[in-house]
Amino acid sequence: MSRPLAECEDAGRRRGADRHEHSHEAGQGHSHALVDDSIKRSREGIRSVSLSLAVLGLAALAQTVVFIASGSIALLADLIHNLGDALTAVPLGIAFSLRSQTAERRAGLAVVAAIFISACVAGVEAVQRLIHPVAPTHLAILALAGAIGYAGNFIASRIRTAAGQRLDSPALIADGAHARADAYLSLAVIASAAVVALGLDIGDPLIGLGITLVILRITWQSWGTVRGTHAH
Repeated sequence: MSRPLAECEDAGRRRGADRHEHSHEAGQGHSHALVDDSIKRSREGIRSVSLSLAVLGLAALAQTVVFIASGSIALLADLIHNLGDALTAVPLGIAFSLRSQTAERRAGLAVVAAIFISACVAGVEAVQRLIHPVAPTHLAILALAGAIGYAGNFIASRIRTAAGQRLDSPALIADGAHARADAYLSLAVIASAAVVALGLDIGDPLIGLGITLVILRITWQSWGTVRGTHAH
């Protein structure tokens, strides 16, 4: 083989080796970028659900103290729902820590189940209070508890909805919509205090039943969001 031909073959092999090495390094860099994005998404998701859990947990704690003092069924319905809403952060947090879309979808189903169960418990308590009526007391504090519930849910809804949109997470978006609706449900507790103050004691369990019906509607809407459809 002539010397010029051998030199050309050597140069060709070196260029091929350089291209392979560059391609390998580029592939590794792309892979690391994907892993970093996944980790960032997981951390942001966990941060969001943890923060909303803390907010709703504090609101539920304050409402628990007021319920013990007042005995309001409207407040109990709101409290049960807020506790269930706060605890939905647990499966969502686990799903984000696993960095699994499948786990995230299952967490969304757990959110829907928690909403439905809270509606059932609140409904049963409201019916029992209609059968065995007892007027709530400490009405001013009861109204304050409703305001606390509104503030807690409104803040939690902003946290979850914003994170859900950034992370493209149907489960977080559903939970954010759920918390936003809960904020307005908490205003019903204030209405209950006002109605009872006017002497309409039966208004408290009736408002509790009304809250239950709204929660059932939220269940259906959240189910549609988690499944990727829009439920009406």
